[in-house]
Amino acid sequence: MKIGVMSAAFPNMSLEELATWAADNGFEMLELCCWPAGAGKDRKYGGVVHVDVEALTPDKASEINSMLKEKGLEISSLGYYPNPLHPDPEHREQVVAHLRKVIVGAEMLGVEIVGTFVGRAWNPELTGRDWEKDLDYNFEEFMKVWPDLVKFAADHNVKIAIENCPMLWSDTWPGGCNLPHSPALIRRMFEVVPDENFGLNFDPSHLVWQQIDYIRCIYDFADRIFHVHAKDMDIDEEMFYQDGILGCGFRWQIPRLPGQGLVDWRQVVAALYDVGYDFVLSIEHEDANWEGSEELVKRGFLVAKKALELYTI
Repeated sequence: MKIGVMSAAFPNMSLEELATWAADNGFEMLELCCWPAGAGKDRKYGGVVHVDVEALTPDKASEINSMLKEKGLEISSLGYYPNPLHPDPEHREQVVAHLRKVIVGAEMLGVEIVGTFVGRAWNPELTGRDWEKDLDYNFEEFMKVWPDLVKFAADHNVKIAIENCPMLWSDTWPGGCNLPHSPALIRRMFEVVPDENFGLNFDPSHLVWQQIDYIRCIYDFADRIFHVHAKDMDIDEEMFYQDGILGCGFRWQIPRLPGQGLVDWRQVVAALYDVGYDFVLSIEHEDANWEGSEELVKRGFLVAKKALELYTI
């Protein structure tokens, strides 16, 4: 299994600068962010562009691959994590159109995987506070977008890897803005779109704070795990006591780097090997303890790499 870097934590580094640092420090793969150039941030770490898919040409793709090959690196996936089910039709159209460009860019680069979110719509007038009705409504919206997107990806020899992140903010409580965040919702997603190129970018950290068994999840969705985000999660017990489960982690879920939180990486890696996954652990850096400067971010990645290397080969 290879250890990689999710590039969002380096918004001010060029691709070549990032690749040089990653290669010099023993990383083997890069997960490259592909937000629209000049679009600005639409979430924490959103808006980062290490591959401008709108300007990508076969010659430019060849240059990128040659540069990475010289440094002994591969691209594990291209990443773009917006809300393709956004309730604003214009916004939805824009992000779906760009996601298609990311898929075409992946094909051009010879990259098999695009990581993204399903997204989520919300319509309080239609659904009120009825959870089941809200889910049914969202899956109706899902079917308007995703079957065609998945087929489009297959036509371009690309797999779609959906991250199991709720994308929960105070203005999207309680559902968040990414639909498949629990086993039941992931299962329903694959039941309605069973295509073989539709799978998961599995991230155990999002299951920790939801009190979901992340090891069982690996076994339950073994054949759908295309890519893995290595991110950890801690829980502030005092804030958890004060706010409880219904606080949805706004003050008590604490993103950490691997080895700094509650995820048992020995068990995660063992389970992944057990189900036949032997691709990448892509370190996603959202740990406030290792932010504030580029050098501190780099140190954080190296701390995480050292933790994961105990269990990988």
